[in-house]
Formats: sequence, C-alpha cells, structure tokens
Amino acid sequence: MQLTGNITPESLMTLEAYTKYRKTHKAEVMAHRKLRSVRLGENINLQFESETTIRYQIQEMLRIEKIFEEEGILQEIEAYAPLMPDGSNWKATMLLEYPDINERKRELSRLIGVEDRMFIEVEGQSRVYAIADEDLDRENDEKTSAVHFVRFELTPGMCSAVKAGAAVKLGCDHTNYPAHTQIAMESLASLAGDLKG
Repeated sequence: MQLTGNITPESLMTLEAYTKYRKTHKAEVMAHRKLRSVRLGENINLQFESETTIRYQIQEMLRIEKIFEEEGILQEIEAYAPLMPDGSNWKATMLLEYPDINERKRELSRLIGVEDRMFIEVEGQSRVYAIADEDLDRENDEKTSAVHFVRFELTPGMCSAVKAGAAVKLGCDHTNYPAHTQIAMESLASLAGDLKG
C-alpha cells in the first residue's frame, strides 16, 4: 500500500491487486491500528486514524462491495478521506464500548455530550478539546451515539513539542466519565508521524 498523502482513485489498488496485498499484509495493518488505539477508562476507545488505516478501510469497502467503477470509488474516498489527519491534527474514531445492551442503553443516555469533553493535553501546553462529528450530529436529547468522529487541532508549538518527545495525555472531563491516560510512547511515536513541523 503506497502512501501518497492524498487518496485518489489512481492511488488505490485494483480489487485483484488488493486481494493479493491483503493476504500478506493484513496483520501489519492490524498491528498499526492496534498501536494507534488508546483506551480511556474501561469503556472508551479512540482509534487514531492515519493514511494507512483510511486507505485500508477504503480498500476493504471496495472489496466487500465489489466496487470497481470510478463513481463508486469516489464515493468511498469522499466518505473516508476526511478522517485522515492533515498535518496539524489528530483524527480518531471514538467508540463507546458497553458489551451489555442494557448497560449500553443506560450509559449512552448518561453520556450525552461526552464527545465534546474529550481532550488532548501536550506536556506544558493548554488542553485542546475535540471537535466532534463534523459530518453529522450523532446524538439526540435522549442519548449519545456509540460511535463518534473527533478531531484534535494542535497549534504549531504543540506539534513541535510532540515531535520533540513531549508527553501527551488523553482525557475526558465529562461529569459522568472523568478519566485520563498518558498515551504510550510507542503510540505517540506513530501519532507524531502525522504532524508537520
């Protein structure tokens, strides 16, 4: 899978080429995704996206749906490419994970607005709160969604600090889900690669 910084139909593999690639590289992509997953408390998981994860997702959708015409390919790119970080931010799929259906229903009603209370704190810098669900609103008056898309926009100083090895905390200050964790150095090294400067 060739990374180009810009996903276009021409930069994607044909279905045949991807099928071959997938057989030998799926474990690598899954390891990359796991490295970029950060658990916050017991029930929130942030999967920080990258060009690799987004290309993989698009290729998987094309394979599953057997899409090979340009119009369909462009629709998949349009759906997923906005989730790719663009040098000054981190973008993540935020999952609220409650295996028990009754607990999930109860907690999703208690956690309305949780996506807006997620933050990144670069060592020595101010907190940056998530910009959530820019594509569409994912909650209503009764509950929040189990899946959100969040973006953390970093200042040039924050980007430089991360690239220089500053520690980074991921947290949430929602009344019903106060939590924070230090992002592991291996994960942070991968995330630092998303930043320019």
